[in-house]
Amino acid sequence: MADTGTKAAQKKHHFEFFGPHGPALLVFVLPAVCYALILGCNKDSCLQLWPELKLPSLQSNIQWYSKEAIVAYLAWFLGLALLHVLLPGQRAEGVVLPDGKRLTYKLNAFRLFVLAYGAALYFGFYTRQLDLGWLYDQFAPLLTASVAFSTALSVYLYASSFRKGLMLSGHGNTGYPAYDFWMGRELNPRLLGGLFDLKEFCELYPGLIGWALLNLGMAHKQLTTHGSVSNSMLLVNVFQLYYIVDALWNERAILTTMDITTDGFGFMLAFGDLAWVPFTFTSAARYLVDHPKVLSPAGMALVLAVKALGYYIFRGANSQKDMFRSNPNDPRVAHLKTLKTERGTSLIVSGWWGTARHINYFGDWIMGLAWCMPAGLTGLSAIVPYFYCIYFAALLVHRERRDEHSCRLKYGKDWDKYCALVRYRIIPYLY
Repeated sequence: MADTGTKAAQKKHHFEFFGPHGPALLVFVLPAVCYALILGCNKDSCLQLWPELKLPSLQSNIQWYSKEAIVAYLAWFLGLALLHVLLPGQRAEGVVLPDGKRLTYKLNAFRLFVLAYGAALYFGFYTRQLDLGWLYDQFAPLLTASVAFSTALSVYLYASSFRKGLMLSGHGNTGYPAYDFWMGRELNPRLLGGLFDLKEFCELYPGLIGWALLNLGMAHKQLTTHGSVSNSMLLVNVFQLYYIVDALWNERAILTTMDITTDGFGFMLAFGDLAWVPFTFTSAARYLVDHPKVLSPAGMALVLAVKALGYYIFRGANSQKDMFRSNPNDPRVAHLKTLKTERGTSLIVSGWWGTARHINYFGDWIMGLAWCMPAGLTGLSAIVPYFYCIYFAALLVHRERRDEHSCRLKYGKDWDKYCALVRYRIIPYLY
């Protein structure tokens, strides 16, 4: 039975994800969604809502498990971890932790990406010695391997978090087992005497690089099956590869994100990094293997225009904010109107940030829509190719609500004044 102090802490805690017991359901629902995407659209059938409802066949001959996939996944994760430890990399300090200390991180994600992706391109497309289409053939078994591995890792993380002297995350130390298992109790779990940071490694290395390789495998399968790579497949690969490369090249930036600084390492991040990202974000590329229609010049122009619009909003908003933070007297941002807070800081209430409180999220979502359009435009009735932008919309709304709660605690009454001046949350004049 929890003592009085624990009960008081539980009452004060701000619970997300449908309350303290909600994650008990989410740990089953999210893997089910991953499998449903494969059932919902595969080489045999696809879910269609328009112009008439067509349900996918549940009789699809899908292989869900293979020993080869288990071995390949373990070799991938452990091999990448070994390279991370052995290969040189920059050293960077993280933010100041609650105990006043800073952790040091080894950063070599981009180097490992170049090594893995370069090898895949050379042996898969140039010499043709490697059948990257195996990633398409074994997609479902590889998903099963990633779900099993991330779940086992989460169990280990939760069990090991009860050792004495560990720094715990305030978000994952509530006293509710399901919630703490989901959020993660230990803030920065490390191995090899503190040299190997599990959370930072899983955030970028296996999932993001794996995502890029899975997309490449889809392109290779399309090439070997149909004799060419369609322009729609090429766009999906290029758009998503740019995002991945940007994240890996700027690895240092992740050290200041909430995932690293605030959240513990539990099922939410372990499953999200290792299974959800690589096996759901590749839905458009996987769809295009079996539906390799070529976009018309008008279709290409439309997709590129949507991508450019999203990038313009996203980059313009973030650049304006970063410029103001570094030098508010810069002529490019000196004209911006601001709200002075009791904390002594200023909140921008004009320019990009006067249109919506998270206008950068809007640009980010538009770019995500462009990721899906190359596949969606070849078959507007299919739903699965648009999964990413549907999911991403929900994620951004949740993230915005999370930020809103944090800012309200941080700024108090000033936040109400700010919201009165900047009325819209994400989409100007709509939301």
